[in-house]
Formats: sequence, structure tokens, C-alpha cells
Amino acid sequence: MKTPTLAIIVPVLNEAPTLAARLAELQRFTARGVQVVVVDGGSDDQTLEIARQYTGNVDQSSSNALTLQAPRGRAAQMNAGAAACSATVLLFLHADTVLPDDADLLVLAACHGRHGWGRFDVRIDSRRPLLRLVGALMNWRSRWTGIATGDQAIFMRRCLFEQLGGFPEQALMEDLAMTRALKRCGPPACLNARVSTSARRWEQQVRRGCSASSPTKRCTPRRPQRWVPSHCGARRR
Repeated sequence: MKTPTLAIIVPVLNEAPTLAARLAELQRFTARGVQVVVVDGGSDDQTLEIARQYTGNVDQSSSNALTLQAPRGRAAQMNAGAAACSATVLLFLHADTVLPDDADLLVLAACHGRHGWGRFDVRIDSRRPLLRLVGALMNWRSRWTGIATGDQAIFMRRCLFEQLGGFPEQALMEDLAMTRALKRCGPPACLNARVSTSARRWEQQVRRGCSASSPTKRCTPRRPQRWVPSHCGARRR
């Protein structure tokens, strides 16, 4: 049996302020033979230049890290990244998410066993108790439904990815659509190890919720479900 190999595919768009730090953290994986593929969706800041400082270009396919460009859209970018590498296991990582130190070993062990795909537990990097609760609920609901979100660093065997035709190129919730399809192929490996994802997007939702409720009053989150995104409430099928 061929030894499994791993690629980490990172779709990016206007991530210049934090991208250098994120890619520096991934260098520990490239040192262990993991390939990192950064896919830019047409950034209008310095994202592409920063990515190329840490990786080679797409024509350097023998490199453990490369950068390429693809049409804008997370699904299209992830599909392009998968097509640009030959790894037998694919991990799709949001640019604002940090993997645990042994993520590569955990993923390969899971996919070398009985699981064809899986995800990590997630922790939202915030001091807000509400957002810590949201992360815990995401993990619990994912175990219950067998569905995962992109914040949980979804991974899968390449053969499954290709069998399903890659991520559906839709504007929103391509992660949920993909994991629903993967679930029909078998249950996920729900890893207890946690990835840490930025609270940036979640904080924006909280602020929008505050503004919508009353722009003149101090925001006190009394009902957590107000800010839980719709995909956290996916029903079991």
C-alpha cells in the first residue's frame, strides 16, 4: 500500500495583515514532508506577494510549498489547490485558523485507518464566553449530525474528494454541502485535538447583532442563539 501523503490547502483573499504569521506556523509541517498549497482568489492587497515569499510558484510543483491563483470563491480555490498537488490526503485550512502541532500525524493516522474523512474540534479565539460557547456547540453538534464546517479544518482522502467531484462551487456553505456528501460515504473522524480560529468574523456578527437590536444601547448578549450562525443549527438527516 502506498504511504499516505498530506497536503494542506489554504484559500486566501486579502489576508495580508496576518498571512505571514500563519504561513510561518505551517513551516513545521513542510519540514516533515507535508505540502502547503496557498490559493489566492484575486486579492487586492499584498496577500499574493507575501504568500510567494514563503512558497514557490505553481510551476515549482516539486516544492513542499507553492502558491497559485484561481477564480475567486473558496470552493473554486480549494478545488484548484487540490488539483495542483498529488497528495493522497487533503486538509483544507482557513487562513485564520491555526492547527495543533501534531495535526499532520493525527490526520494521516485517521485516514490510514477506517475513516475516509474527518475534522478537528474548534476553539474560537476570543475572551467572550458567548463565543467560547459557540465553539463548544459547534463541536457537539458536529458529532451529533456528522456534519462539519470549514472552521474545523476538514480533511479527506483524495479518492473521496475526486469521487464527489470536489467542493460544490456555490457562493455559501460549500463546507456543509461537501460534508453532507462525505457523510453518505462514511462517518467522520471527529478529532478531539483543537484548531484555533480567529474571532474576527464572529465578532463582526456580534456587532451586527448589537446594531440591529438597538444602535443606542449597550450590547449585553442575553440570548446566545441570536448570534449563532445558521449552519450551527443544521438538522440531522
